[in-house]
Amino acid sequence: MKTQFTWLFLLASLVSLGQDKSQYIKDIKAWHQDRLESLKSENGWLNLAGLFWLEEGENSFGSDATNQIVFPEKAPKKIGTLLLKDSKVSFVAEQGVQVSLLGAKVPAPYVFADGQSTTMQYGSFRWFVIKRGPKVGIRLRDLESIELQHFKGVDTYPIDAKWQVTAKLEKATADKKIAIMDVLGQTTMQPSPGTLVFSIAGKEYRLDAVESEGELFILFADPTNQKETYGAGRFLYADLPNEQGTTILDFNKAINPPCAFTAFATCPLPPKQNRLPIAIRAGEKNYGLH
Repeated sequence: MKTQFTWLFLLASLVSLGQDKSQYIKDIKAWHQDRLESLKSENGWLNLAGLFWLEEGENSFGSDATNQIVFPEKAPKKIGTLLLKDSKVSFVAEQGVQVSLLGAKVPAPYVFADGQSTTMQYGSFRWFVIKRGPKVGIRLRDLESIELQHFKGVDTYPIDAKWQVTAKLEKATADKKIAIMDVLGQTTMQPSPGTLVFSIAGKEYRLDAVESEGELFILFADPTNQKETYGAGRFLYADLPNEQGTTILDFNKAINPPCAFTAFATCPLPPKQNRLPIAIRAGEKNYGLH
């Protein structure tokens, strides 16, 4: 009787494990589908159509080649002028061209406020000011972009729960900052809460993290880069540590940086200490030619 009970218990455990695995795979697939919808959204990365750095003074823009900033051909020959002065940007529309802001005609001149992502629109075009160090520019979106129309998804590795690991945060003893370089060659010092320590197949690994909007943000590289995954590395987000100082790193949720989808992004690069010696065959594979 005892032997029969033991076998029934083991059978029930195996069924439960199978159900848990099946649910985990469903959850990751649903998460990835949400990720794809985000890429396709109005604020996603697939509709970027330009990144233009402003020169001090007047910067005319439109589809005509005589403009300082040249938009795609379907735009009016001249949409307006952007004036950069002392890091402030103001805008005046060309006479007869109606540019909208929050559904209303843009007053002239309009001054972009610091720290606000104000988006202007004309037809399918959207643009807003971005700042990267001393550089000031405008980022252009086209909601009818070819990249968006041809998007068919992002290939991923097979989902495997072995890539979901528990990590312990070794808190920084002081106000730790790590150097993060971007694709423009600019380096900024980013505050870091500490180092995530975890094990895979019995070996210990370490990744420095930064905080981003209430989450841990990890930039990492590994030997799959170039041939299988994006050459400059990938991104991973994780919950903030619990009271015990631990969190879950799920590499099945490793994603491509924006630069994998567009030439008009300014992605940060993994710091040298976040280059793992182990191949992380989980999460998103490479996409496109960017």
